[in-house]
Amino acid sequence: RPTQAVRVPVIHLHMTAATMQVSQKDFQKAQEQLKLLKKDPGNEMKLKLYALFKQATEGPCNAPKPGMLDFVKKAKWDAWNSLGNLSQDDARQKYAELVSSLVSAESARQKKESSPEEGRHDGYETLIVTTKNNITKIMFNRPDRKNAINHQMYREIIKALEEAGKNDSTIAVITGNGDYYSSGNDLNNFTNVQPGEMEKMAKDGAVLLKDFVGHFIDFPKPLIAVVNGPAIGISVTVLGLCDLVYASDRATFHSPFSQLGQSPEGCSSYLFPKIMGLAKASEMLLFNKKLTAAEACAQGLVTEVFPDSSFQKEVWARLEAFASLPKNSLAVSKQLLRSMEKEKLHAVNSRECEVLTERWLSDECVNAIVSFFQKKSKL
Repeated sequence: RPTQAVRVPVIHLHMTAATMQVSQKDFQKAQEQLKLLKKDPGNEMKLKLYALFKQATEGPCNAPKPGMLDFVKKAKWDAWNSLGNLSQDDARQKYAELVSSLVSAESARQKKESSPEEGRHDGYETLIVTTKNNITKIMFNRPDRKNAINHQMYREIIKALEEAGKNDSTIAVITGNGDYYSSGNDLNNFTNVQPGEMEKMAKDGAVLLKDFVGHFIDFPKPLIAVVNGPAIGISVTVLGLCDLVYASDRATFHSPFSQLGQSPEGCSSYLFPKIMGLAKASEMLLFNKKLTAAEACAQGLVTEVFPDSSFQKEVWARLEAFASLPKNSLAVSKQLLRSMEKEKLHAVNSRECEVLTERWLSDECVNAIVSFFQKKSKL
């Protein structure tokens, strides 16, 4: 018995030392692997990696809390501080596992992209754009970010609409990859801005938004939204500029502008009251009412709702039938329907962007976004 009492701790200590050695080796290897990633993993993932790295190398958060308006440092501090008393060994292990999952995901994505889909357009990172059977499909492709629209994605959608407007397709379709249609404007667009750059950010953002919405207003062919899941913010407001909107019964429609200290865009301040009446539009645009697909259909924002189980099959069969119609006839008819309103829509777009610029620079908006991120970090 005395011999066993001595042996057990020795074996235990030996195993612990070996585990620590492997963990440190994996940690260093993970740091090297991270440098080889070709695709930016996104701000949320980078914050997790930053926090685990700091915890692994320095232990629990020991830095002073940054000011509320220093969004970047505040986000980093919150991420690190949220790990509490997680041990350095566990942090190293979690860091290595997280990097490994990123490497595996990128490898799988590259393998998939090496045999591209038929008719796929080159030059897009945040979208999958294809033309097949006279249909150009523009698919939001940031499923890990719920298809949130960052600056790059705004520019790529503009480019895709320009190409679709000029190519030989009969109709264009916008949809989302994954569970979401789109969670709207990526609020990380606001977090990487230093206080002294706020005015430039607001003005540049308004120019980009005006151009983006302008391309929906001017699109020359039938434009159809296939809303496969929840839609938020800008992805909802531009639906009024589409010619048809088909939705899965699991889709929802939410424009929480006042909740974020902002104001309507996408010509929704003009089109939504025309589509659904002033009272219902006010409920949605002023008081953040989230509509189900059935409610959105009853109020005229959605053309038709389909069961999620048969959504893709039923909608695409219908779209292929539309795409077989005479192309020039559809384009001319679409332009006739829109011609009387075009000048008005551009004026509304300009005014909405002016108001949004003021909103983005207001303390109220900044505080609302900070509050949003604080609530999100506590979830």
